[in-house]
Amino acid sequence: MTAPTQADAAAALLASNRRRRRIRRWIAIGTLPLTLAALFFAGRILSIYAFAHQAISSYIVGEYAESEAAARGQDWLNWFEPFKAPYNIGTALAGAEKLGPARAELEEALPLASGLDVCYVRINLSLVIERQGDAAQADGDAAKAAQLYGEALEITMETPEECNSEQAQEQSPDPNRDMSDTLEQNEQRQQEKQQQSQQEQEQPQQGEQPPQEEEPQPSQEQLDDIEERLNQGQQEREDQLGGGDEGGGGTDKPW
Repeated sequence: MTAPTQADAAAALLASNRRRRRIRRWIAIGTLPLTLAALFFAGRILSIYAFAHQAISSYIVGEYAESEAAARGQDWLNWFEPFKAPYNIGTALAGAEKLGPARAELEEALPLASGLDVCYVRINLSLVIERQGDAAQADGDAAKAAQLYGEALEITMETPEECNSEQAQEQSPDPNRDMSDTLEQNEQRQQEKQQQSQQEQEQPQQGEQPPQEEEPQPSQEQLDDIEERLNQGQQEREDQLGGGDEGGGGTDKPW
């Protein structure tokens, strides 16, 4: 048997190299889907955080439509924080006074949140429902307003005790507002509004007033005196217009 020549050794080496290249090619083809999935996954994570930053920054400057659009970009394939998209969407809609859709989004976010994230979802949901009560009160529907204030109060009172902790404050989306104080103020304000609406609702049901006897017609001197008092009262009301509306205590801005 003859010893292998140099040409045979070169041919064997070439064949071995071909086999290794073929193996590497098939490995590359086999792992390509995993590589693409990893790249897509990383890109999606970056885009979620980019949309979140844009949603927050737009909300702060009052661009609620842009904030809503950015928040909707968080909604697709957000496995890590599924509550964040409906929460940010609902908060942006609340800023634009679209209270019905805002409430629906925040109600969707609430069961998706866990731990201390529940705190500010509950705060915003209660504020949106309270604003709905304000709108009903402005329309003269005291019964509807009382119902909505009661719903807002219930959500506030059911907020976990952990939301009053320092750790909850550290995770707050608005560090300039104390979460514990906010919860306490919301509960007090919503309770007062509910009681006021209930009282207004009950007033027409207190019975009819007895008929009053016909009074004699006032003299011209009395009419002049009444007119002077009315003018004085009108001037006093005009002087007070700069003070704003203090009845009802207003409603906080969503977080």
